[in-house]
Amino acid sequence: MNFLKPSLFVASLMLALPVAAQEVLTIGVRSEASSLDPHWTQLSADVQVHEHIFEKLVALDPTSQPIPGLAVSWGPIDDLTWEFKLREGVMWHDGEAFTADDVIFSFDRLRAGISGAPASPAFQLEKGLKQWTRIDDYTIQISTSEPYPTVAEDLAMLPIIAEHAAQGVTESVDFNSGLATIGTGPYMFEEYSPGSRVTVVQNPNWWGGDVEWDQVVFRPITQDASRLAALLNGDVDMIDYPPTIDLPQLLDDPDFTVSTIAADRLIYLMPGYKHIERFITDNDGNVMVPNPMRDWRVRRALSLAIDRNAIRDRVMGGASLPTRNIVPPGFFGYVDALEADPYDPDAARALLEQAGYGDGFNIVLHGPNDRYVNDARILEVVAQMWSRVGITTEVDAMPRNIFFSRLIRGDELTMPGFDVPEFSMSLTGWGTVAGEATYTVSGTLETYNAATGGGNGNFGRYSNPEIDARSVLAKQTVDGEERLRLLQEAITIGMDDYAYIPLHFQVNNWAMRAGLEHQPRTNERTMAMDVSATE
Repeated sequence: MNFLKPSLFVASLMLALPVAAQEVLTIGVRSEASSLDPHWTQLSADVQVHEHIFEKLVALDPTSQPIPGLAVSWGPIDDLTWEFKLREGVMWHDGEAFTADDVIFSFDRLRAGISGAPASPAFQLEKGLKQWTRIDDYTIQISTSEPYPTVAEDLAMLPIIAEHAAQGVTESVDFNSGLATIGTGPYMFEEYSPGSRVTVVQNPNWWGGDVEWDQVVFRPITQDASRLAALLNGDVDMIDYPPTIDLPQLLDDPDFTVSTIAADRLIYLMPGYKHIERFITDNDGNVMVPNPMRDWRVRRALSLAIDRNAIRDRVMGGASLPTRNIVPPGFFGYVDALEADPYDPDAARALLEQAGYGDGFNIVLHGPNDRYVNDARILEVVAQMWSRVGITTEVDAMPRNIFFSRLIRGDELTMPGFDVPEFSMSLTGWGTVAGEATYTVSGTLETYNAATGGGNGNFGRYSNPEIDARSVLAKQTVDGEERLRLLQEAITIGMDDYAYIPLHFQVNNWAMRAGLEHQPRTNERTMAMDVSATE
């Protein structure tokens, strides 16, 4: 089904504009936005489109540091309360004034739950048990149950929508049609045609001033070779994730430009920790009891069996940073002492023998085939490496929408309010928010707790009380040095226990026609506001 009808406001605005040459930027993207409802999902492919239309109280600069957005300032007024001063004079795309009422409505909508949403950012409100109060039209206060130093960073994930436009609408559907797609951002909704394009047009009344492009078109082109061909043929102006094998050619061609940045996206392997994992079997095909992934020696063996340098050089074309950390260098919480595991298949076999699995076993490695750079190739290479040490590994790669649905809540034991992941071993990725480790530790290493949002990315259901204690305390510790100590201890405990198996941080690239200049972002989002014409 196509949703081609623009909002009446946008249509009337376009009719009123004088006829002139339109500056159009067409971007070929690897992953399609699944919904224009900004509360529907937190996946980067969706968020990068949402952020052209909708804004947040706290924005992020290209290095993922918090900067003013719809809030001009913020800070604690006591141990349990933060005050945010909102930007005055901001107008919604239909001309209505933005006020604190819209912020309260947005948070209330998130907390009430978005029916059918696969990965809503609502959990950020449960962290610290946040409550919110309208003080006046341009002031709100956020209270927490304990001192909570990262309130601003959490709010950098929560889009603000218009109460008058979104009250009573159908989740996702009415945003995809344009009915509720009224934001405050630099671009306005024009068209959403699933499988074909998302088109936005310049907001002439944006508080941030004029933007470069009159119209921006996001074209989903999932195949790397096809996306590159679209750029080479002039069908698009810019692409994300150019094939790594073609980067040298692009860099040497004067007709094209490449921008590069070390990203905050960790690519890692997550073991499943249920007592019985149905995708792990013995050599006769029988489900194993207990689950071998519960043995630290097995998890370490799997890590030592992976040649990360070979993946970097032969699969990623050099565009990765092998690691055993969970946040990249320079981010708050990075642990200098955690170096990437060496490739040591002999030590891996010895550990498996010590653990009682010298004869090996079988495992299915699940992952996406259209989400991360070379994800399907990484899956195949890891499977080959594990098979060489006696762990016969089958790969099951699938489109990202199917993968994440099954990863998050695919098991038959899932029930309302309690998700049970399906997979026994999966390859996935995690982006660090706002240049620091609190969100990553809480999301991927804390024990899963749907009520508090802890462990919302812990898809293996790993649990370690030593990590939980440090993570919860870090989220309540305002003193920077003490919080850093707690986070680094939590990370070190988790990585020494091989809670999951880090592979690398992506090094992200964008390719574009000559005459364009691009400021890349560590959070890998492709934003038209970061692209300018140089000629």
